[in-house]
Amino acid sequence: MDKKLKRLTQPTSSSRRRVVAAGLSAALTLPLIARAAAGAARLLNVSYDVSRELFTQINPAFASAWKARTGHSVEVSQSHGGSSAQARAVVEGLQADVVTLNQVTDILFLQKSGMVAANWRQRLPYQASPSYSLPVFLVRAGNPRRIRNWDDLARPGVKVILANPKTSGNGRYAYLGIYTDALEKNRGDERRAQDIVTRVLGNVVVMDTGGRGATTTFVEREVGDVLVTFESEVNSIRRERPDAAFQIVVPPLSVQADFPVAVVDKVVDRHGTRELATAYTQFLFTDPAQEILARNFNRVRSAAVAQRFQRQFPSVRLVALEQRFGSWEAIARKHFDEGGVLDRSLAQLPH
Repeated sequence: MDKKLKRLTQPTSSSRRRVVAAGLSAALTLPLIARAAAGAARLLNVSYDVSRELFTQINPAFASAWKARTGHSVEVSQSHGGSSAQARAVVEGLQADVVTLNQVTDILFLQKSGMVAANWRQRLPYQASPSYSLPVFLVRAGNPRRIRNWDDLARPGVKVILANPKTSGNGRYAYLGIYTDALEKNRGDERRAQDIVTRVLGNVVVMDTGGRGATTTFVEREVGDVLVTFESEVNSIRRERPDAAFQIVVPPLSVQADFPVAVVDKVVDRHGTRELATAYTQFLFTDPAQEILARNFNRVRSAAVAQRFQRQFPSVRLVALEQRFGSWEAIARKHFDEGGVLDRSLAQLPH
């Protein structure tokens, strides 16, 4: 299995805002403890790799809200990479005050490692996920391969680009989209679903370690017929490259990719940044932050914001994975642990 992963995997390179949520207002009135020499508090937000542009907009909005409320300045730094790789980096010493990742299992890993409290999902609304997305397809102009659904990725000759499910939440949701669709079309037959997963993986020509690396492979290196990645990412590509010849294909069924956030308890207690980090995570659920999330093509929790942006999100049947397959722990054991469905599929690929 490791050899096959190695074969497939390629390394990759304000104005003031008025705060409207009562929860944030309370948090922002708490005293600022951590202070840099210049007088500005500092936070490190460790996040997944396709969220770079998003947080360059959210961070100044939070800093403005904090300054308006407390009179204090704050600087928020970012670290980006594959979601699972980022979680491991925090356990290994990366000093994250906050994590904003793209799969629950990564924060569960931090919880089991003693970095995050067991009640992290109860501290915030919507089980601590301020937004969500779903895996969709980006294809070349005219969609020459006529890719419209998940099983089209298994056809002979289709060159697929997706991120590595072992290191990337982006890739993990892509894999689960393939599997879920195959399972439904084959009346719950797990053997047939795994066979389709294996055939799709056999068509993957590059499996980058993170979602942004996969984007680079498809868009800049011009490798592959189809990129499987988050809806937020493909729309950002279209916005940033209006003259590029790409089309977005949203399959009829996809899986809901929740983007959970958490305070890293072990780090904030050492840094003295708990109040500030808590305020930051709460801010993500306020309308100003939800507006930024939606402008960046994330599906949001605020009904008012979602209503304003509804035209940019096509209708799709979304499968909630924990409702369909049980807990994330069970999903991870079955599919992503050593010897799981993913490993068995990879083992069937030619060397």
